[in-house]
Amino acid sequence: MKAKKIITNSIVHIILAILGFIWVLPLFITVLTSFRKESGQYKTYIFPKEYTLDNYINLFSDSGSLNYSKWFMNTLIVSICCCIVSTLFVLCVAYTMSRLRFKMRKPMMNISLIIGMFPAFMSMIAVYYILKGIGLLETGQLKLVALGMVYSGGAGAAFFIAKGFFDTIPKALDEAAFLDGASNWDVFTKISLPLTKPIVVYTLMTSFMAPWIDFVFARVILGNDRTYYTVAVGLFTMLEQEFVEYYYTRFFAGAVIISIPISILFLFTQKYYAESMAGAVKG
Repeated sequence: MKAKKIITNSIVHIILAILGFIWVLPLFITVLTSFRKESGQYKTYIFPKEYTLDNYINLFSDSGSLNYSKWFMNTLIVSICCCIVSTLFVLCVAYTMSRLRFKMRKPMMNISLIIGMFPAFMSMIAVYYILKGIGLLETGQLKLVALGMVYSGGAGAAFFIAKGFFDTIPKALDEAAFLDGASNWDVFTKISLPLTKPIVVYTLMTSFMAPWIDFVFARVILGNDRTYYTVAVGLFTMLEQEFVEYYYTRFFAGAVIISIPISILFLFTQKYYAESMAGAVKG
């Protein structure tokens, strides 16, 4: 039995090692290619013959039609604004559904659950024509505002995880505060939020990541004005036929750079991420 257990564990470790290698290999190739000095597209070798930092330097020094630094700032501004607005929406809706009781509460939760089963891009064309009809697609600046509205508008529907965390807070605390004359807003801001720091951090993180990495809605809404592209759309443009030969290695450098803020954010918030998941399960 002991020998059988050792063999089983060895097989499991081998399988995990193979899966880990498969998962890491694309990331490894991406980083290597970002330092490759040889221009052009695909090569028959993985390890570059010469290494350079020019791909990263040129990425920010080039102010031509493919301006990565401008795209990075566009993405950062949209992500930060959406992060704040979306977090406020999600927490307010989650608190309302968790603590308050009103006639349409359960039907609204069921409707949100059903709508959440459909992918967001199904409404893409309808959203585009609505934004066009109200004049938010006339200029590049307005397009970025419209993009932020799209990301923030439906954020409140994703309240289920936050609601599960609010459900773990004893209602006796709310009742004691009401007896002391507190309003629902006072209970929400002074009692519930301080006790739900993990879910607040988790919501901030997920709200920031959505616009940071999204391509579909950004590509449809921003159109062909390259100055106001986000990074996801801009990097895709680098792979178009007229640019790919010259910008191919820069594309990989840009992909590495765009992943750094998300990685740092996750490293600093992974503790709260785990706690928020535990709270949601308990709820």
